[in-house]
Amino acid sequence: MSDVVRRIGPREFDFSRQVAVMAIVNRTPDSFYDRGATFALDRAVDAARAAIDAGADWIDIGGAKFAPGPPIPVEEEADRVVPVVAALADSGAVLSVDTFHPEVARRAVEAGAHVINDTTGIHDPAMADVVAASDATIVITHSLAAPRTPHPVPEYGDVVAEVVGFLHERVDLARAHGVPADRIVVDPGHDLNKNTLHSLELTRRLDEVAALGPPLLVALSNKDFVGESLGRRDRGDRVIGSVAAAVYSIGKGARILRVHNVRETVDAVRMVEAIEGWRQPVFLEHNRAPGEGS
Repeated sequence: MSDVVRRIGPREFDFSRQVAVMAIVNRTPDSFYDRGATFALDRAVDAARAAIDAGADWIDIGGAKFAPGPPIPVEEEADRVVPVVAALADSGAVLSVDTFHPEVARRAVEAGAHVINDTTGIHDPAMADVVAASDATIVITHSLAAPRTPHPVPEYGDVVAEVVGFLHERVDLARAHGVPADRIVVDPGHDLNKNTLHSLELTRRLDEVAALGPPLLVALSNKDFVGESLGRRDRGDRVIGSVAAAVYSIGKGARILRVHNVRETVDAVRMVEAIEGWRQPVFLEHNRAPGEGS
């Protein structure tokens, strides 16, 4: 990883020994996981604050899901996400907005967002201009389809090589538009225009994606490749599989985990950090003399 210490919004991360947990909060009536449970503004803000209390470092706010469907007007998407950003400005967490619209990104940054999470991999180069004109970080994600449109059955010769090639090209695009290298994060896009075998191979070979240099984000949480790997598990029954995939991914170089189940993932991450010696246990009592340490 090229720059292991990153200042992202109010937080500093040493990615040589730290993993950031990004909590998902969607203001959509048809979201993949919660099916609109946090569509109301107060519920979205409450869910974000609960995630922070549970240990999340980062809140990712979405106003339009990735899956195919009717386009969401820019004004409507901005009206969904910007008030959440504004309400969380004092939270101390990193705030990102999941959008592919440059205008939504611009308004979100003006409201206090620290990151733009573009799951279309800078489909519109104007997104790079918006980020370059701010202090924001951009997450560049691999996907193939145009925004909100279906994609034919995905085929790859070598899915990892093609994902790495795409991300390398889009990182170069961002840099050419003025985005500094230390404000770029990459995401291989598990399940985005990929089948389960593709997502599993990406996970096995994540170290090849991490070798690109920017911090590596993975969004594995409760996705279909987890459910299919375990046996037709519904979205609500994929938590353990998702946490297992997250822990495996840390060993392959992932340093930002985008998740629905915050407390479970935070515990898993902090345990990995303790085993690796990246952080100390919270307290020490077992088989120690009274008064020895704390």
